[in-house]
Order: sequence, then structure tokens, then C-alpha cells
Amino acid sequence: MLMSNSDRPARLHYMANGFRLLSPGDHVVCAVSGARIPLDELRYWSVADQAAYASARIASEALAPR
Repeated sequence: MLMSNSDRPARLHYMANGFRLLSPGDHVVCAVSGARIPLDELRYWSVADQAAYASARIASEALAPR
């Protein structure tokens, strides 16, 4: 039986210039908002925190010094 990756979160390893797929899926979850981010729309992440962010604003706020 073929398994579909739709509606399944992927596990990624975030790197400076991209990411590596650790387990298949069609999306990741934003570390702040909990929003689903399709892999083809993923643009913002933290290498240090290994976390994905749904938008530039969310990423900037999450990564800003406190």
C-alpha cells in the first residue's frame, strides 16, 4: 500500500541555506502561532532553535533579543 504524505507534519533539520527532510510530510507547524506551513511555502526558520515560523513578522518577534 502506498502511503500519502498529505495532512502529515514533516520533521526537518534546519540549516543556514535550507533544510533537510528527516521524515516525510506536507507541512510543518509554526513554533509561535501553531499555524500549518506547507513545505513549499516555508521561508522563515531558526537554525539555533530548530523552529519554523509562519511569517517574517513572527520570526522577527520570536528572534528579537529580550
